Amino acid sequence: MERRKSNGGEHVNAAYDPTLDEPPNYEEPVRTVRPSVVSAFGHDTLDRVPNIDFYRNAGSVSGHRQVRPSLQELHDVFQVKQNGRVSVPDTVQDDTEGSDDETPSEDLESDPPVDPKKAGAVKFGWIRGVLVRCMLNIWGVMLFIRLSWVFGQAGWGLGIVVILLSCVVTTITALSMSAICTNGVVRGGGAYYLISRSLGPEFGGSIGLIFAFANAVAVAMYVVGFAETVVELLLENNAIMVDPINDIRIVGCITVVLLLGISLAGMEWEAKAQIVLLVILLVAIVNVFVGTFIPATDYKKAEGFFNYNSKIFMENFAPDFRGIENFFTVFSIFFPAATGILAGANISGDLRDPQAAIPKGTLLAILITGVTYLGVALVVSATVVRDATGNLFDNITAGSMDCAASSAVTACELGYNFTSCAETPCKYGLMNNFQVMTMVSGFGPLIIAGTFSATLSSALASLVSAPKVFQALCKDNIYKILHFFAKGHGKNDEPIRGYVLTFIISVGFILIGNLNIIAPIISNFFLASYALINFSCFHASWAKSPGWRPAYKFYNMWLSLMGAILCCGVMFVINWWAALLTYAIEILLYIYVTVKKPDVNWGSSTQAVTFVSAVSNALSLSGVDDHVKNFRPQILVLTASVRTRPALLDLAHSLTKTYGLCLTCEVFVGPRSEALEEMNANIEKNQMYLRKAKRKAFYTAVVCEDFREGAVALLQASGLGRMKPNTLMMGFKMNWRTAGAEAVQNYVGLLHDAFDFEYGTVVLRMDEGLDVGHIVEAEDEMLKAAKEQQALENETMPNGGKAKGLFRKTRNSSQQVLTTRVSVCGPPPPQVAKMNEKLVEASNQFKKKQPKGTIDCWWLFDDGGLTLLLPYILTTRKKWKDSKLRIFVAGQPGRSEQDKIEMKSLLHKFRIKCSDIMIIDDLHINPRSESLKKLDDMIAPFRLNENSKDSEQVEALRKQFPWKITDEELSAFEEKTNLQVRLNELLREHSRDANLIIVSMPIARKDSVSDFLYMAWLDSLTKDLPPTMLIRGNQKSVLTFYS
Repeated sequence: MERRKSNGGEHVNAAYDPTLDEPPNYEEPVRTVRPSVVSAFGHDTLDRVPNIDFYRNAGSVSGHRQVRPSLQELHDVFQVKQNGRVSVPDTVQDDTEGSDDETPSEDLESDPPVDPKKAGAVKFGWIRGVLVRCMLNIWGVMLFIRLSWVFGQAGWGLGIVVILLSCVVTTITALSMSAICTNGVVRGGGAYYLISRSLGPEFGGSIGLIFAFANAVAVAMYVVGFAETVVELLLENNAIMVDPINDIRIVGCITVVLLLGISLAGMEWEAKAQIVLLVILLVAIVNVFVGTFIPATDYKKAEGFFNYNSKIFMENFAPDFRGIENFFTVFSIFFPAATGILAGANISGDLRDPQAAIPKGTLLAILITGVTYLGVALVVSATVVRDATGNLFDNITAGSMDCAASSAVTACELGYNFTSCAETPCKYGLMNNFQVMTMVSGFGPLIIAGTFSATLSSALASLVSAPKVFQALCKDNIYKILHFFAKGHGKNDEPIRGYVLTFIISVGFILIGNLNIIAPIISNFFLASYALINFSCFHASWAKSPGWRPAYKFYNMWLSLMGAILCCGVMFVINWWAALLTYAIEILLYIYVTVKKPDVNWGSSTQAVTFVSAVSNALSLSGVDDHVKNFRPQILVLTASVRTRPALLDLAHSLTKTYGLCLTCEVFVGPRSEALEEMNANIEKNQMYLRKAKRKAFYTAVVCEDFREGAVALLQASGLGRMKPNTLMMGFKMNWRTAGAEAVQNYVGLLHDAFDFEYGTVVLRMDEGLDVGHIVEAEDEMLKAAKEQQALENETMPNGGKAKGLFRKTRNSSQQVLTTRVSVCGPPPPQVAKMNEKLVEASNQFKKKQPKGTIDCWWLFDDGGLTLLLPYILTTRKKWKDSKLRIFVAGQPGRSEQDKIEMKSLLHKFRIKCSDIMIIDDLHINPRSESLKKLDDMIAPFRLNENSKDSEQVEALRKQFPWKITDEELSAFEEKTNLQVRLNELLREHSRDANLIIVSMPIARKDSVSDFLYMAWLDSLTKDLPPTMLIRGNQKSVLTFYS
């Protein structure tokens, strides 16, 4: 329950220097004058002016992290060195920097603009890095092959809606992404990085894996699209190598190898290749517009192209869905073309200034590509009819046919009879010919080149994106099995292993040859990423965390939420079973990461919302009065360090579990200047142990000169609003007879304090003891010795005969410490070892499932029901389910049956089941003489024995030993004293085989019962028994039979 600072070396304060007890010398210290500080304040000072170096992460690679003076360094009295100078710590670099054998972690701060020639790494601006990549990824084969079909089915009226709706989804996502990426420094990892840092590793880890996989498979999709176009050309020229399917596989594999070579050559070469492909694509797009102005030949007219004509334009306005097609199926076919907006964000680690580049480049790319899609679609809709035969002989002379009765009115008016298309499907026109763009263009081969460019640029972008995202995921070590792929190579930290893995995946899917089934799943993977980006922005805004300060202000949290909902809706529009499969995979990965609990803390909005929700719930609770139906034990446990009394912690945890508050507490006794440092160091360590041990509890500690004062502070100040402890739980003081008067007074006084503050009180006694602190310390010493021995052995490893790292200069001292520790931690005597073994076994008793047996509840005094409620709660726990509850109640002689019926009725109303009710009607019988003899021997050292002394001696003894038991007191409380002894006899008779005994705790009236007599009561009552809990409620009802 307490930790004392000692001079015996057991708890050494590393900051204490015994040579500093003399008055400090305030002579000006010898140190370098800091010009920036002097110029700012006019004198040298330990305080520092604000500087970015103070805010860098540990191990920063973008600049030297510096540590500002601590509050103690600014506040404490100057310490004096042995030479008489004042010791003023200078601002120092982070201690991980400059280490020979440690690799600094990547920091999250923005690097200042650097000259790429000097830095070596290639960094891109917003045009080459984001704009070009996004445009190339959005301009896919849809532009040249399927766009005309989309507008043929939907008409240009609904076709515009299809494009605008797609742009709305992508624009909202881009706005959300812009807000997230301008709320702090963006590192490599693209969508994964944005989502994981916003929503946490659970969401980020799940979406990161499927997003990287989607990009890897997308490489195969784009390459197969390219290979199909090549094979069509081979068919036209009778140049098939094997057969169409195998030719697609051969061309696809060769293409991926070439793309991999470009990627491995470095980002600079990949960027140059993208520029070349962009030029080809732009020329192909311009070629389409130019072709619409070239007068149509008879061949083109036969295929449905008539240059610009208002009648064609108006005829193509209305939708003409055929077969199973409708608006949603047409939208689902077009929308994947708009899913390239993350191409720039995916290489965020290779951007010079990702915070500025990603918003600017992505939004501009959406605008340019959206206008291009609309422009190309509209000019085609104004020049090409829906159906055409392609037959030159279908032309007619003016007036030779009644065009009003024709199914192809506009074509008839323009001199062509395409009415046969109503009966037999034709091969030409918007609805039938996927090569309309080639026909319309000024030079057909350029469209083929544009198709090649669109597919290859998208494949190249995906081939680069997948390894980059995957590498960022692996670096965070969320999936430990994948950490092998975290390693980068070269000046740009290229993920070579990731490239090889992406290559293997893409080749595997290319060999399948048909990707129609996998395509909707990949589209849904991308949409799931968009949905989470939008939700991340909404969630961060909704949490209203002070850390959410995006530089990009043109976003709205509700618009982001709408974008997330739209993305989820589009997933089902594209393919409902693929959407369900995507959700299932994401949920499984989410559960996996949640169970594994990766050791990362990114300050996610999930943490912020959890905090806001906790505060809101605590405030709402504070406005509601307590009700007996909602009572639950909220326990303050005096465990000291959480590892010191495991049995006490385990039993308290069983009572509260996840449904009540459990607060483990420690009082550090000693001067605050010495104990404070140890307390601060132990807080995080103890809370971490609770998490690892899966104990749903909190740890708190106080520093105080006196143990009782510290415990009283905990009793008064612990908790928040209604979430305050209502029950004090502590261990029985086994050494009360040897601990001294002050310790006993503090212990009993704490019980009095708990009653004063109206706490329910629980005292746990186990005959083996509860405190395993000495064993824990010995284990820690041995662990330190083993680690130091390993470190010393590492020095002698083959490494040029040189020592490295921490122990370079301290090998001799380390060996000396190691020898000392080993000797201290030597094997204890056999008797002590056996006692320690029993103590450890008893301390772990409540960790495991309890054997079949009973929990015996001796409900002797009505304390409000706490003595009955706590054992009932235990019976509801899994570990205690085989323990039956037995109730023992004091009764009057001669009416045992009536008392049993009354108690059974009361328990029935309380809905508490028990296996047996026993009425104890012989409590009034005097205890056996040998039991009384043991009590007399127990209290003998603490009695005044006035009868054998004269009045003067008695008065002197009372002044000298006011805490001793007087004969008058012993006589006044003889009956109550005998009752405790008699109860112990009955407990040993009825409950000696119980798994746990619960007994109503006797109360000692303040200033009437001495502390040692009260301790004798508790000791006599609970000795030689199985684990026993003394419980006393605060006399307020915690049970009710009203609904």
